[in-house]
Amino acid sequence: MLEQLLIFTRGGLILWTCNELSKALRGSPIDTLIRSCLLEERSGAASYNYDAPGASYTLKWTFHNDLGLVFVAVYQRILHLLYVDDLLSMVKQEFSEIYDPKRTRYDDFDDIFQQLKKETEARAEEMKKSNQLGKPVNNNLGRKQGQLQNGTADGGNKKKSGGESGNDGADGDKLKGRPLENGNLKNSHVGKGEVPAMVNGNGKENGASNNGAFDVNKLQKLRSKAGKKTESVANKVPKEEPKKKITKKNRVWDDSPKESKLDFTDPVSENGEQNITVVAADQGESMMDKEEIVSSDSESEEEEEENTGKASNVDTKKKGWFSSMFKSIAGKANLEKSDLEPALKALKDRLMTKNVAEEIAEKLCESVAASLEGKRLASFTRVSSTVQAAMEDALVRILTPKRSIDIMRDVHAAKEQGKPYVVVFVGVNGVGKSTNLAKVAYWLQQHNVNVMMAACDTFRSGAVEQLRTHARRLQIPIFEKGYEKDPAIVAKEAIQEASRNGSDVVLVDTAGRMQDNEPLMRALSKLVYVNSPDLILFVGEALVGNDAVDQLSKFNQKLGDLSPSPDPRLIDGILLTKFDTIDDKVGAALSMVYISGAPVMFVGCGQSYTDLKKLNVKSIVKTLLK
Repeated sequence: MLEQLLIFTRGGLILWTCNELSKALRGSPIDTLIRSCLLEERSGAASYNYDAPGASYTLKWTFHNDLGLVFVAVYQRILHLLYVDDLLSMVKQEFSEIYDPKRTRYDDFDDIFQQLKKETEARAEEMKKSNQLGKPVNNNLGRKQGQLQNGTADGGNKKKSGGESGNDGADGDKLKGRPLENGNLKNSHVGKGEVPAMVNGNGKENGASNNGAFDVNKLQKLRSKAGKKTESVANKVPKEEPKKKITKKNRVWDDSPKESKLDFTDPVSENGEQNITVVAADQGESMMDKEEIVSSDSESEEEEEENTGKASNVDTKKKGWFSSMFKSIAGKANLEKSDLEPALKALKDRLMTKNVAEEIAEKLCESVAASLEGKRLASFTRVSSTVQAAMEDALVRILTPKRSIDIMRDVHAAKEQGKPYVVVFVGVNGVGKSTNLAKVAYWLQQHNVNVMMAACDTFRSGAVEQLRTHARRLQIPIFEKGYEKDPAIVAKEAIQEASRNGSDVVLVDTAGRMQDNEPLMRALSKLVYVNSPDLILFVGEALVGNDAVDQLSKFNQKLGDLSPSPDPRLIDGILLTKFDTIDDKVGAALSMVYISGAPVMFVGCGQSYTDLKKLNVKSIVKTLLK
């Protein structure tokens, strides 16, 4: 049975709900649909499943884009209501006829809805009975199948025998110049006035040798000529003098080396202490605190290129531009799916070339099509520019964070409560978790925040030493317990130590793990469950492309499935590394945000501590659509 049907505007104003169906829904399925589906540009999906304690709903919806209305139906997931799609379509048609932007109440629509509901239910019942009794035979289809078996199908009646081919209603001149294969008429289309070549039995056109064998003498002559040419060219080019080979100076190993320690990357002073360069907090300003300015030069160049086009396609582009302009001037009623498909296909290909996952690019195009279908095209506006503007708005909505990600404010709020702010860095192997953890620590230091590192990567050899080096360079305390320890217990003790020594932030470094490694994922889930961190950052590479979707979705899935908590913690934010190596292939940022809903909070763009910045949404969107 239908639980609820609502009609509301895109601004959120509820215009009508069915009084008969106005039951108290468990949870908030409508709010969740708007927040996690419609605002996240997933409206191209067929339905949305909502789970709440004691209830499971399925939601279906449709839009009236010209009027800016949303129609949503809610029913129990266990039920398979066949009439919901038909009911939504009929309600949309009837309500649009009485809709007035000045009205806010539509009590008179109750009777219309009841009549529509009865009609759709009766129609669905008839379809159900017909399916149970068996589908009726289509007479036309049966007749065609019989004709095919007897050899008298429609296409067969028109086919002539070889003797009748000259009497098929065509002039004899039309057969002149048609390509022939072995003396028979070739089955290919020839335009009027064209004179195709004759084709012999070997598939060669006239002008070639009728003999199928190769001319060996001619081939040898050609080879001899080519050899002479290459020899003459080679003689003219002067010989280059051979470059002197640079030999590496050998290191002398003897019984009494002059060096007291054979570690050339970590020099030791006379008193035995390591000479590690200390990086002062005021040495350089982090790029996190700098605003990136996006120039508008590329936009004008893009528009100019779009209007002029290449020289070979000038006529075609002018024709397409004129036809689209004519449609808008002549009063194109509403945009249809066939009007949007060419522009959406071009946009999908463009997004995929920028490293956006194919599945996500397709879903985005479906969502944009759902938001534009039925919308009236403005005068002197092309379909392609309308689709591009809609896609740009969709990308901005996806990449813009839906919640506050002001870490400094959250750090001060946790400090007022007398507890440290805990950040856990997770990700696959080799993406740069430890290095970017040090960058975040450097940025926090510049804002006078007391930071402590926790070496919870007890699995990889050298991980503790690597983090210890960063801590000494930044003069930050580090909590470590060595290797082969439980990382959840190490993190818990580190947080307790931070509470005692007055540290404001604890940055927890974890071991890199592949998304399919269940033992390590179970250990990570335990670390999150035991310590309840304030922020879980997924560290991913900007150049992974489609693999980012699998990594992030598997991490979220494992954190949810392996957690003993009924309300498990998932990934809160994303840190993209190696962003300076991808040029315009920035699609991984879009793929990660779309698949998880988590915002990109940091972007690593270099190897020094200052090379950490915010994600510029406008710049990313411009690059994706360029």
